Amino acid sequence: MPQCRPNILFICTDQQRGDSLGCTGADWAVTPNLDALAAQGALFRNCYVQNPVCSPSRASLFTGKYVASHGLHANGVPLPAHQRMFTRTLADAGYDCGMIGKLHLAPCDTWRTEPRRDDGFRVFEWAHGPNHRALENDYHRWLRRTHPAIFAEIFPDRGANEDTEYSNRARTGTPIDHVPKEAHYSHWVAERAIDFISHPRSDRQPFFLMANFLDPHHSFGAPQEFRDMIDADAIPAPVTCRGELDGKPAPHRAWSEKSYGGTAPGFQDYTPEQIREIRAQYWAMIALIDHEVGRILAALEAAGLAEDTLVVFSSDHGEMLGNHRQLLKGPQLYDDLTRVPLIARWPGRIAPGTEIAQPVQWIDLPATFLDAARCGPGRGVQGCSLMPLVADPHGPWRSWALSEYRDSGFATDPPTMTTMVRHGDWKLIVWHGEPACGRERDGELYNLAEDPCELRNLCHLPEFADRRRRMKAILLDVMAHAEDRTAPRTRPC
Repeated sequence: MPQCRPNILFICTDQQRGDSLGCTGADWAVTPNLDALAAQGALFRNCYVQNPVCSPSRASLFTGKYVASHGLHANGVPLPAHQRMFTRTLADAGYDCGMIGKLHLAPCDTWRTEPRRDDGFRVFEWAHGPNHRALENDYHRWLRRTHPAIFAEIFPDRGANEDTEYSNRARTGTPIDHVPKEAHYSHWVAERAIDFISHPRSDRQPFFLMANFLDPHHSFGAPQEFRDMIDADAIPAPVTCRGELDGKPAPHRAWSEKSYGGTAPGFQDYTPEQIREIRAQYWAMIALIDHEVGRILAALEAAGLAEDTLVVFSSDHGEMLGNHRQLLKGPQLYDDLTRVPLIARWPGRIAPGTEIAQPVQWIDLPATFLDAARCGPGRGVQGCSLMPLVADPHGPWRSWALSEYRDSGFATDPPTMTTMVRHGDWKLIVWHGEPACGRERDGELYNLAEDPCELRNLCHLPEFADRRRRMKAILLDVMAHAEDRTAPRTRPC
């Protein structure tokens, strides 16, 4: 008989597009395990993150709050100490909590180790990435112990700084990306996840595990056996059209010319053949993830825990991947960056084959975890539990999703700030001007029903002026809703 409070297994990738799985439309993807997971539970087709880069998005996950409410507005900014993480609440409720891989709630470039917070994790096996040089990198400790020759070959001089190169270039892999599967970072994540799942516990103690894969984050590269699975000719060319950037706000052209706020090569710096290989390597990385997810799910089954476990798969943001003549990530709030995969399986509670088209948000995940664990809504959590929606996919639900960029990636001068709201089939993106930043205010408006690839900007066409005004009004209301008003009011004045 299933236990009252489920185990919760959250598998999180980094920089994975919402359309990157076989079950979400990528016929060329090699994702049998994730496709099967979706068939066994619920597939959310429109899950939006609250920021399109790592740290702010992950802060929204762990706090359940919008970016303006939690305060971690950009990579390189720490999550304010007073913000409570949902994992602390789970631990206080008796959950055995574990974290493996990347966390990224504080600055941790090159040699810096991410400081621990009051996070509730009993197991904390941290590795910001395979090239990250901090001595506390648990993947490096494992690699040195299990594959010493590979470690010595790849890191002959730990004084070398490869982290900047790894972070900023959309090249097809660094040496550690192409190591044999058994030595790969993604394999390490799965190995440690399997060990955590197999750890003996009392029959009544549930666990929460967050297994964080860095793939398919750039640099783009995978073990050769997974690259061999991908037919590059089957992958469509990047989505764009002649003159597309002429009808978009000016920063789009700048981000096409140089990525990451001018710190990395842009789309135009790569040949068509190089872009083709980048896209093939991206799906090779996803094939590797799928393989390792399959191993984790098999271990869950072998331990007799599959029926008692809520399994959720998602990613912190997407990747441009050449679409709109752009690479990597930044202030462009296209679905390429803001819409991510979301799958949930909970036998007996989520009907197999459930598909949900309504827009959901990443801040709904902590609310769902706390609801499943019977912990209440969570202090300050602004998201909504997805459990009522999976019970009735056509029932009442919010009709919008919000994403904000506040110079969140590599800083630009002047700062770049954008805000997106999706409401029904319409999407508005505001490129902010004074007083938010010293840029000219501009905007984008898309009819996703007719233009799902967001190629034709309708914002300045007179026939869509009324629609633009209505979307701006909706955005103002949504931003007011997103404010943090949890401070107690003790007297009326």
